Amino acid sequence: MRNISLKSSKLYHVSHKFLRIKYLFKRLVDYLTAILMLIVLSPILIVIAIAIKLDSPGEVLFKQTRVGLNEKHFKIWKFRTMVTNSEHLRKELKALNEVEGGVVFKIRNDPRITKIGKFLRNYSLDEIPQLFNVLFGDMSLVAPRPLPLRDISKMNSSPKIRHKLLPGISGLTQVNGRSQCSSDEFFYWDQLYVKQWSL
Repeated sequence: MRNISLKSSKLYHVSHKFLRIKYLFKRLVDYLTAILMLIVLSPILIVIAIAIKLDSPGEVLFKQTRVGLNEKHFKIWKFRTMVTNSEHLRKELKALNEVEGGVVFKIRNDPRITKIGKFLRNYSLDEIPQLFNVLFGDMSLVAPRPLPLRDISKMNSSPKIRHKLLPGISGLTQVNGRSQCSSDEFFYWDQLYVKQWSL
């Protein structure tokens, strides 16, 4: 009985050590790739920043508290794609939410989105500043997207498995339907990635 227990313990430590190596390697790939992408995309970042300033009044970057690894809070960076009072207007548009289940808030033709913001969202260019979040260690390149506090408060305990990994700039939900996914589908793809992710 003691031998079985010892063997089981050794297997656990080997498995745990291998998992840690996977995490560290993923983090290294994220870090180096983010640096390379920021260097290559720096001219585009400047052009987008100027376009946002010319299109509407307000800050170039939008920062919002999101929930990350182990439910730790951090500030996510995005190019601003909405009018400056978008959070206030959201309350008035709550009834127009198109995501079935109501946990995640999405409107396909959101009236709060600016002209340049619509272009940036169509090509996901508004997400580029999150490469800095990757450098800071708050995010990964690929993993479940981090959710705002307001969405987390509506979740039951089971979808919170998504917090066992660093959140990502893009994930399975984004390539399997994005805004067309219901809340259940959204969390299904998130959980699938967490359980089956590999290098």
